[in-house]
Amino acid sequence: MKVPTLETPRLLLRPHRAADCEAAAAMWADPAVTRYIGGKPSTEQQTWARLLGYAGHWQLLGFGYWAVEERATGEFVGEAGLADFKRDIEPSMRAVPELGFAFASRAHGKGYASESVAAVIHWADEQPQAKRTVCLINEDHAASLRVVRKFGYEIFGKTLIADRPVLFLERIRP
Repeated sequence: MKVPTLETPRLLLRPHRAADCEAAAAMWADPAVTRYIGGKPSTEQQTWARLLGYAGHWQLLGFGYWAVEERATGEFVGEAGLADFKRDIEPSMRAVPELGFAFASRAHGKGYASESVAAVIHWADEQPQAKRTVCLINEDHAASLRVVRKFGYEIFGKTLIADRPVLFLERIRP
């Protein structure tokens, strides 16, 4: 499947490239980025596996993650998209596209998450497999919760992952 490119006023959401690994690895190695996402930084090898998984999502499921770059500079600033991570958790989110996003520290506080999520949701609303989307967010991550609530995500469950409280949220396509 050809990965679509999405444009917003300030951002370009595009397919990942092998050359993104260095910038993505730097982002995923930053404790400020991973604080609420798993709680510990990733290695370059783990980031490479993540990028390969994103490509696989597009090929196998018809949806996945985009690399997010600033249109003005062409710099990689983060990732956003949909996935089915086959998480072994309850309530189950399997077979439902799961929204996710992460941004380099230098991109925090600029509204890039909201801008990217808006583009992803707009794209998802046109896809038959995305009547319902879900997301999983650490309950202490106020900024991410604000972003998803802005787009209609509502809490439908709560659990602990690695002894951290996380919320299950869902959005039903209007």
